[in-house]
Amino acid sequence: MLIFPCLLLIIKTNKGVINMNNLRKIGLSALAGSLATFSVNAADLSVSGSASISFDDTNRGFGDRGNSFYKGDSLKFNGSGETEGGIGVAVYYELDGTASMDDHKLTLTGGFGTLVFDGHGGSSAFGAIDDKTPNAYEEAWDVIDTNGATTGGVPTVINGVSANNMFIYTTPDMGGATLTASYINGGGSVGTPEGSTSFALKVAPEAMEGLTLGMGVSNNTTAESVDTDETTFYATYATGGITVGAQMSDLDITTTGSDQESIAYGITYAVNDDMSIGYSYHELETESTTDEDQKSTGISASYTMGGMTVGAVSNKTDSFGGTAGTDQEFTEVSLSFAF
Repeated sequence: MLIFPCLLLIIKTNKGVINMNNLRKIGLSALAGSLATFSVNAADLSVSGSASISFDDTNRGFGDRGNSFYKGDSLKFNGSGETEGGIGVAVYYELDGTASMDDHKLTLTGGFGTLVFDGHGGSSAFGAIDDKTPNAYEEAWDVIDTNGATTGGVPTVINGVSANNMFIYTTPDMGGATLTASYINGGGSVGTPEGSTSFALKVAPEAMEGLTLGMGVSNNTTAESVDTDETTFYATYATGGITVGAQMSDLDITTTGSDQESIAYGITYAVNDDMSIGYSYHELETESTTDEDQKSTGISASYTMGGMTVGAVSNKTDSFGGTAGTDQEFTEVSLSFAF
């Protein structure tokens, strides 16, 4: 029986014994917020985490924010087991910069594939593939104020939905092909999805090692009764230490003159097992004849040594939101540790 009540974790295995020293090492006193019960043959617990210190020099075109240091951290708790029927059950919680739980989800796995109920921080099937072009650290459009920022209610990047209480299903591998579907049913607030359905297909042909092809479609409705239909196609190819990729996306939106098309491409080179460098480009065109094309370029690099990673990126976006002369620049250096 695996139970997650408010501030207590109780585990009962078939053997009837649990190593309390392991629990002390894990230091779990809480996996909070919900109650889930499964009959399991065994139970595994793990804790992982990361911490980072970053510096960025940012000018987003709306006033120079100046130079800044900031810290990131995350603790991830995983509990997993298997039912007597052979279905894998996993519960995941994350502490991320606050004293309360952040992302959390329940995952079921078996011969049927993988079914996830993402209680917080879920990414839709489309959102998981909204930019598959390779980079060594961050996407070229990462300079933009926030992921999926809007100007006048129109997205500045064609990306998928991230939301709470989302169902996500992925089929088993079918000869190199997998299909993922996600669904949200209502409950959105202003600016968030009130309903979303999306699908993503990934194909890695066994006859051509290193090639990956994919496509995705999505329909979203916000609380403001704005409907959007998104479509994307991508291809990546890796050979030796080089990976190249390209992606085309399209957005149809009920707001007049707001339909969008984007194209992106990127290339990375693995200098060795620990170091990579990359270049990426992203262009967004809006239907409105008065808007300029938004163009983003970026160079990035990363170096890993054990659990430590140093990452750097220098990005620039011209005509942010389609407005001529509204340019943004972003340079970041980050030192992160995984444990």
